[in-house]
Amino acid sequence: MTSNFWDAVIKRRSHYALGKQAVTTDQSVMEVVQKAVLHAPSAFNSQSARIVVLFGEEHKKLWHLTKEVLQTVVPESAFAVTAAKIDDSFAAGYGTILFFEDQAIVEGLQARFAAYAENFPVWSQQSSAIVQYIIWTGLCAEGWGCSLQHYNPLIDQKVTETWSLSPTWRLVAQMPFGNVMAAPASKNFEGLDERVVQFS
Repeated sequence: MTSNFWDAVIKRRSHYALGKQAVTTDQSVMEVVQKAVLHAPSAFNSQSARIVVLFGEEHKKLWHLTKEVLQTVVPESAFAVTAAKIDDSFAAGYGTILFFEDQAIVEGLQARFAAYAENFPVWSQQSSAIVQYIIWTGLCAEGWGCSLQHYNPLIDQKVTETWSLSPTWRLVAQMPFGNVMAAPASKNFEGLDERVVQFS
């Protein structure tokens, strides 16, 4: 197995202590995203992934509107903690990647292949997860820290309106990224004997 591949897999972690310093150029970030979207597998080659990359003020705008939405649903006594988490971690980073799945494609496949209709939403989620993992691993390999967040569906409408996105794009996840300000905590691993089974 190629050592560079496994080095990248092992290096990918959830980083919450993020900074605003550029680790690579914006174009390098976009190249990771574009390669992931282009080469990630998808059910029936549906290519349903849609990505929005936010830098600078657009990145800040996302987390500002997220706080605005959360303030309407989080109890006032708990909101300060929520706001601090967003401000000190996600908004403190360099940018954010938004992951969407185009429901027009999913629904079109459901109509064309009725026998598999109930599977296409599941396969769509799986395809999105692959894209997320490739981008996450790719960015970490280049020195960025990332984490994966899920403030959807609470922020879906605001995101769609703010960036004038297609209403058929369904938000799946948000990935804030930035320079690594602190190493993630050590990770415990469960034994593999009961997690991986071999038959010969």
